Amino acid sequence: MAVSEKKQQPQARERIIEAAERLIAERGQAVPLRDIAAAAGQRNNSAIQYHFGSRDGLILAVVEHRLATLEVRRLELLAEQSAAGATGVHDLLEALVIPMLELSDQQGIDHYGRFLEQIHTHPAVNDAANLESARRTSVRVIMRQLERELTELPKRLRLRRLRALPTILFALLADHERAVEAGRVTAGDVAAWGEIVDMLAGVLTAPVVERAPIR
Repeated sequence: MAVSEKKQQPQARERIIEAAERLIAERGQAVPLRDIAAAAGQRNNSAIQYHFGSRDGLILAVVEHRLATLEVRRLELLAEQSAAGATGVHDLLEALVIPMLELSDQQGIDHYGRFLEQIHTHPAVNDAANLESARRTSVRVIMRQLERELTELPKRLRLRRLRALPTILFALLADHERAVEAGRVTAGDVAAWGEIVDMLAGVLTAPVVERAPIR
């Protein structure tokens, strides 16, 4: 294989990942793979199969493409919070959420939330076994600490709320991206970031209301 061709392959793979992130965000998981390949400048429709094996492999690659950046920043925030003695629900959610919002503000990545919203039922993000991955150490730590912070809730309800957290988070991130795109807020609006964290904290910590049986 020629040297120039070897250099082009990683670039082609990354272009496909970025095209897939945008098109899935805009059109859903069922977007034709040929459209993704074309958007990435690939003339060969088999390029996706060559690089990723399948649609599922491509979706997983898009998710993992952002994980390294998110992992470093989350671990950094967790360390800062630990040093300051800040380990409450709001603090843990900030460590989870703020790095995702910084992708748009600092790197101009403006479709990732909407991509996650579209694939929230996919095993790439929905499989609990993912938390055992070394790439997700920070998320594993955050989720376990959140569970300890919610011990006043019945275990069944506590686990149900934590399982629902990613779906709600992705929807709020997607809504924020749409608001930025429409000019209603800026990508770096920390007040809007705080509102997202507050809403997530409210979902997790809402009191249990006793209700009379429906007759």
